[in-house]
Amino acid sequence: MKSTRKALIERSTNETKIVLSLDLDGSGRHQVNTGVPFFDHMLDAIGRHGLFDLGIKAEGDLEIDAHHTVEDVGIVFGKALDEALGNKLGITRFGEAIVPMDESLVLAAVDISGRGQLHWDVDVPMEFIGSFDSSLAKEFFIALAHNAGLTLHVRKLAGENSHHIIEAACKAVARALAEAVALNPRTLQSLPSTKGSI
Repeated sequence: MKSTRKALIERSTNETKIVLSLDLDGSGRHQVNTGVPFFDHMLDAIGRHGLFDLGIKAEGDLEIDAHHTVEDVGIVFGKALDEALGNKLGITRFGEAIVPMDESLVLAAVDISGRGQLHWDVDVPMEFIGSFDSSLAKEFFIALAHNAGLTLHVRKLAGENSHHIIEAACKAVARALAEAVALNPRTLQSLPSTKGSI
């Protein structure tokens, strides 16, 4: 069956220009270029482990720093996720994953609730990973959760290396999202909500 759960979002500001395509029913194909290599690596991981086909081209004011680029990609990714979900009929809604990355272990749990909030309990050492400020991981997930209407919990259970912690977080969120957006064949014509709306 051909996927209809797709989105193409373009967003331009004085700080960034972003084009993002998303197919929720993909196979993990990804083509990402943000100008921030470590961030590209993390977005590749999200596409691969979420089984999303993901295309991202971002141009930002990297001469200042990567903050605007990372945050704005989160905004656009969140908007694309919300658009691709459409009326949300039949989605599983909830998802969770615990992912190890060497010494690091991160839990992610997601509810496609429509409320848009991040609960982040991830102590990441403050440092640069290449040109990526480790504090920007949280900023990305704030933007993603708010714009996609997710209730997203991310919690570090173990870890010391900032690269490993952030990568485990990205993979855990991807796996949790893959579970939450999956269609349940038993409930294709209904919403997983006692309120009748999400």
